[in-house]
Amino acid sequence: MHTPAYLQLYNQLREDIIQGVYPFGLRLPPKRTLAQDQGLSLVTVEHAYALLADEGYVEARQRSGYYVCYQGEHFFAAPEQSLVEAGEGLPEPAMPAASAAYCFPFSVLARTMRRVLSLRGESILERSPDRGLGELRLALSEYLARSRGIRVKAEQIIIGSGAEFLYGLIVPLLGREKLYALEDPSYEKIRQVYEAGGARCQLLPMGTEGIKSKALASSRAGVLHVTPFHSFPSGVTAGASKRAEYLRWARERDAYLVEDDYDSEFTLSSKAQDTLFARSPEGRVIYLNSFTRTIAPSLRIGYMVLPPNLLTLFDRNLGYYSCSVPLFEQIVLAELLKSGDFERHINRVRRQLRKEGGKNG
Repeated sequence: MHTPAYLQLYNQLREDIIQGVYPFGLRLPPKRTLAQDQGLSLVTVEHAYALLADEGYVEARQRSGYYVCYQGEHFFAAPEQSLVEAGEGLPEPAMPAASAAYCFPFSVLARTMRRVLSLRGESILERSPDRGLGELRLALSEYLARSRGIRVKAEQIIIGSGAEFLYGLIVPLLGREKLYALEDPSYEKIRQVYEAGGARCQLLPMGTEGIKSKALASSRAGVLHVTPFHSFPSGVTAGASKRAEYLRWARERDAYLVEDDYDSEFTLSSKAQDTLFARSPEGRVIYLNSFTRTIAPSLRIGYMVLPPNLLTLFDRNLGYYSCSVPLFEQIVLAELLKSGDFERHINRVRRQLRKEGGKNG
């Protein structure tokens, strides 16, 4: 039976509220903004919000919007259903080169920096916690739940100065005795960093869907580093079947996957593909991403999300590391995430990319 669009949206928002993605007191996105971002009519969004208000999940405030008023107990997340969209598995159109139209607005970044300097004062000169600022890690955990279906605690997130720095933590974390398998072709610095850390690397040939199945099956690697979305330089995006194959391989080999999710925010699809991390309840995936593409190359901030079963190992092998990102930059990024400025930028670029894709199609 077909579920009406307003009920689908209602169920999605209700689940997010119950799970704490939208915590008590938080304002829901404006109706027009949500309608535009989700590709729905304003009436559909209004109907969904009205149902949430009728059942006591949100309350309407005059000329202000809808705010979460639900304060129920925490519930365990229900297993997510795998959604296979029409056309998924085919390589997405190549990303256009970065241009001024896709850059994060400098005026917004400058305004946020000035506000942080004004409100935080000399506190920005303090030493950062080793894993990164708690305020930023919490903001990231909420953002990942909203945007990528990754529901983790702030303690599972490690902040570092860009993706390459975080690559350098993988080998001492998982062990130099393991064989590390990489996509061929792939971003050259991944192999360079792993080998500099004392690891042996194996290159596995890419096909149109991802790493070729025969090569993956014959590999004796204990760690597989993949870029499921828009692998560089091939441009290949792994479909749902290939992603499931990666996860199955990791389970059967008692191995780990390193999911490098670079560039995924700028997908042309209206729905971001499920991450390997979100689909691995066994804790076989380490998730990596950065803000080099989405904000600016000069903002050297990346983050690594660890499954709970690796936290003790991280403390033992790498707990002595100090955070390599200045506290000021971490506070600025936390403000961009909490204010919604970052997601508004991402949504604006996505709409522009889809518009250009339609013109080129």
